[in-house]
Amino acid sequence: MERKACLADSKPRFALLLTKERLVSILETIKKVFTGDEKPDRQEASTPSKPTPLSEETYIAAIEAQRAEKDSYFRRDPYGPIEDRTNFTGLSYYPPNPAFRFSLPLQRSEPEPLTFQTSTGDERVYQRIGTVEFEVEGQPAKLAIYKSEDYDELFLPFRDATSGVETYGAGRYLEPVELGSGELLLDFNLAYNPYCAYSEAYSCPLPPVENWLKVPIQAGEKIYKK
Repeated sequence: MERKACLADSKPRFALLLTKERLVSILETIKKVFTGDEKPDRQEASTPSKPTPLSEETYIAAIEAQRAEKDSYFRRDPYGPIEDRTNFTGLSYYPPNPAFRFSLPLQRSEPEPLTFQTSTGDERVYQRIGTVEFEVEGQPAKLAIYKSEDYDELFLPFRDATSGVETYGAGRYLEPVELGSGELLLDFNLAYNPYCAYSEAYSCPLPPVENWLKVPIQAGEKIYKK
């Protein structure tokens, strides 16, 4: 069987690129929610104003919009990972939870290549550029951040205590957003399954052992039920 490259390590087709462009817009909305970097619609030119944060309702609406768009894309794309599009009813998610959204300093290290195993036994090489540390319900957690050798995008594959129970057993992916000043936005509400969760036709990088968390990340995408 010919294996297809997973989204994490391949250039998306044009249709998927449009979806990713829309996701960038949604990520920018979420970034504004977190940083409060949003100006009021109307203001006097002579009166300085402080940034007005977007509401949690706007944040939740952005998350739900991204999920609806992904369902729509999977449902209509004949080249997507869903094999039975006729009976596809949508993906499963945890409800959006702001507690799983973190602004974290990236503890940079000298970039070093790391070989990832894939779901089909192949190998992919990524650059390990640093780590982030945070807490989940009072429990410490640490994750390594990677960058593709081909594309200038951050990549965060991980497993956690929900893997194989409520979420895909091989782990999930997350794309950190750079906030500036050396900080990253990690929003686990946007954690998603690799394409191999939907079809064995895909070869996807597996999270390295250093990114196997003992804490549960009850946010983002759940197990796909065919």
